[in-house]
Amino acid sequence: MEIGREDEIVDMPMSPPIVDSIINNECCHHREFMSQTYLQNKYSEIDIDTEDSNFDQNRPLPIFLKFEDVEYKVRNSQAGSGNVVKSMVSKVTKHLTVEEDRYKKILKGITGSIGPGEILALMGPSGSGKTTLLRVIGGRLVENVKGKVTYNDVRFNPALKRRIGFVTQEDVLFPQLTVEETLVFSALLRLPGSMSKQQKYAKVDTTIKELGLERCRHTKIAGGYLKGISGGERKRTCIGSEILVDPSLLLLDEPTSGLDSSSANKLLLTLQGLAKAGRTIITTIHQPSSRIFHMFDKLLLISEGYPVYYGKAKETMEYFSSLRFTPQIPMNPAEFLLDLATGEVNDISVPPDIFQNEESSDPSKIVIEYLQRTYKSLLEPKEKEQNHRVASTPERLQLAIQVKMEWTCSWLDQFMILSKRTYKARRKEYFDKLRIVQALGIALLLGLLWWKSSINTEAGLRDQVGLAFYICIFWTSSCIFAAVYVFPFEEYYLVKENKADMYRLSVYYACSTLCDMVATIFYPTFFMLILYFMAGFNRAVASFFLTLLTILLIAITSQGAGEMFGAAVMSVKRAGAAATLLLMLFLLTGGYYVQHIPKFMRWLKYLSFMYYGFRLLLKVQYSGDQLYDCGSKGGCRTLQSSPTFDSVNLKGGLKEVWILLAMALIFRLLAYLCLRVRIVGRKN
Repeated sequence: MEIGREDEIVDMPMSPPIVDSIINNECCHHREFMSQTYLQNKYSEIDIDTEDSNFDQNRPLPIFLKFEDVEYKVRNSQAGSGNVVKSMVSKVTKHLTVEEDRYKKILKGITGSIGPGEILALMGPSGSGKTTLLRVIGGRLVENVKGKVTYNDVRFNPALKRRIGFVTQEDVLFPQLTVEETLVFSALLRLPGSMSKQQKYAKVDTTIKELGLERCRHTKIAGGYLKGISGGERKRTCIGSEILVDPSLLLLDEPTSGLDSSSANKLLLTLQGLAKAGRTIITTIHQPSSRIFHMFDKLLLISEGYPVYYGKAKETMEYFSSLRFTPQIPMNPAEFLLDLATGEVNDISVPPDIFQNEESSDPSKIVIEYLQRTYKSLLEPKEKEQNHRVASTPERLQLAIQVKMEWTCSWLDQFMILSKRTYKARRKEYFDKLRIVQALGIALLLGLLWWKSSINTEAGLRDQVGLAFYICIFWTSSCIFAAVYVFPFEEYYLVKENKADMYRLSVYYACSTLCDMVATIFYPTFFMLILYFMAGFNRAVASFFLTLLTILLIAITSQGAGEMFGAAVMSVKRAGAAATLLLMLFLLTGGYYVQHIPKFMRWLKYLSFMYYGFRLLLKVQYSGDQLYDCGSKGGCRTLQSSPTFDSVNLKGGLKEVWILLAMALIFRLLAYLCLRVRIVGRKN
């Protein structure tokens, strides 16, 4: 059965009183609706008092998760490559169907269940499908998935997204923010609007204490070459940002990866506390210590996409002993299970009869296939029977889990919160010492090269016009390259937060482009204050401000173009190549190097905002009626008669202003659309 969006229930045909009742009481009264038989048969060890109707309102809505015969396949990248004849012969000789040849199965029929208060560990060697199963359960993978996954007997729908916390293996955190700032911004964006700011801050304080982050709460996340918090603290910060919103289902991908045994043990103790609060927790784990292994309630062991064990973690050794697989030396249970999952049985006693009548000569393959067959005959039927035998989840919980949760705050509130976070995260880049030195150094260099330049002669006029064009080039290139890398660099943060419905994508884009305008406006202004008077430009106050506004308009338009290309390619390497190509196009069609472009190529200059920006800069700096070259034999001439301005009418200028404003707006609109396609398209 395909897992798809057709089963989504968002706008349910319920009367307002019923909806209000569900929303207001889903957390505080759900226990009285739980089936006593269901809980006793299925989750007898969960600490849930079904007779207590005075339930703590702060506890999350319980989720009873079931997954049955889950399969997932990916398209085989080698399917259509190579020699066609060889490929066809291979299909015939191997008797492969077209479907089998095109796709590779990652998950091959996995069944299980877990309820509130339990921790399920997904174990297996690298590439066995642990993370894939976790993503299927979390609703991150939908296409090419078969099987049945239900949450309180309801299939995945958008309303579930904010009830699921997903901690990825990679710690996706902004390095420039402190631990406390990271959690505060997450709380302000994700906690309900009915909570006051003081309550949200109190929630952050409680979470910091629960996770043992008091010592590093004011330390920057950092990472890489920057000194910051430790790996364990980073992982706990990631978990904290998810548990802040009280998720009913918490999924963690390799949470102990890269941690020492002490840090990993503390982390699992934290997860145990979260589970006792009524959460359902599933985690992938590679090779835990024996102490951590015994903290798990249930274990699913996967080998090559097939399950080889599912049940209580404490009963694993007993199960495999009953199959006559026993370690010959003292061994960590997790190490023993991984050896079985990979078929490496050097220090393990194996029943000799499994190798009889086997065609394969590979003992590892024989062991794995035997364990898979045994699981299908002994464990899988029991789990399926138990899933079908237990009572259905109470209707109250089924309805509550389908109620779509609205945005926690308005567009404007999200904008204000995200603007502060964006500014704090990028503040160091905005006021980087190197950028300040660059702007100052180039301004002084140009000022000295064009010191007190004059337009009294034709040569002097050409020199000053050349400086004006160079200014256009410099700020076009600076702003394009500053903007083109923004979205590729922040793609991981954006994808993660967008999957969690943390904020509207339009809010993120508006905050990003407006905050970046701080640098886009500051540096050209600082640059022109130094260069303008050194280079001998028109000293009229109006000319100075009009020139400055023109440069800022060029910079803002360039920023929009950079954002558009960055959002379109979403790759650091390709973004740089695209920016270089774009800059060369604008440079050659800007109207300085080639003024008389052939007709069949003339359309290119109308796509270049540098062409309009350069023309506007000349119009605000020079007047067509102004006299120059009075010392020549022919006497004084007007600037408009100069060969330099053959293709430029120095009168007017409003046309260029409107075109540049329109381009700046269009570039940003296209950037947002590209970003939406790239990010929203990756939700699954």
